Amino acid sequence: MARNIQLLVIDPQNDFCDLPADYRPAGRAPSLPVAGAHADMQRLAGFIRTHAGALDGITVTLDSHQRFDIAHPGFWQQAGGGAVAPFTPITAAQVRAGDYAPRNAAALPRTLAYLDALEAQGRYTLMVWPVHCEIGSWGHGVHADVLAACGDWQLQRQRAIDNVFKGMNPWTEHYSAIQAEVVDAGDPGTSLNTRLLAALDAADVLLIAGEAGSHCVRATTEHIVQHLPARAGRSIVLLTDCISPVGGFEAQQQAFLDAMRAQGVRLENISQIGL
Repeated sequence: MARNIQLLVIDPQNDFCDLPADYRPAGRAPSLPVAGAHADMQRLAGFIRTHAGALDGITVTLDSHQRFDIAHPGFWQQAGGGAVAPFTPITAAQVRAGDYAPRNAAALPRTLAYLDALEAQGRYTLMVWPVHCEIGSWGHGVHADVLAACGDWQLQRQRAIDNVFKGMNPWTEHYSAIQAEVVDAGDPGTSLNTRLLAALDAADVLLIAGEAGSHCVRATTEHIVQHLPARAGRSIVLLTDCISPVGGFEAQQQAFLDAMRAQGVRLENISQIGL
């Protein structure tokens, strides 16, 4: 009996990959490189080529931001007007104390409402990231080897990749491809992506890879398991040698992997997969 095998590739973008010089245009460098991501994507590209005939669908998510974003440095200032460095966590209490503030004072009420809602969920504290995956930039593009492998798969199978864009709303973080961390009632693009969930639920085997295991892979997979609770026992497979954590968040990735294993998700490397 034929099986429907789907591959979900989360944010395989240049800005997240520790690319060597020959993978970068002159003067360009990834803004948020994840150690090991380049090798992850090379392995994933090889996997796609080797198993192209068995993969019935490929979904690629794309982190997609504007320069103005609540999780980018230019949104924020310190008390006294100083710049806020990347990799600075900011809490609602710190904003209320005056340690940090949005550069646009009129944005303070909305910012506090967001931070309160985010922290109430207990998943994340707001992190000020380097500007990354800016729409239209080189960093927003897909790793060259993965892009080429996906292109060849499209021609071989005569079907298109399903691209899912996330993160366009500058007022909420959007790690998960399934739903923003805090839904903006005025923006349906931040709410539960029921179309994507239905497509993934149709798979007999759902393979998941991408970057980073501590954040976007983690958040997306957690939401899939949360909203499709029977799915975990129906062959969700995390391709562990095609996933790496943001530096300093290794423990978060390991906790995620342990939790997923406990819920029935399979953890395998690409050499273990028989398709």
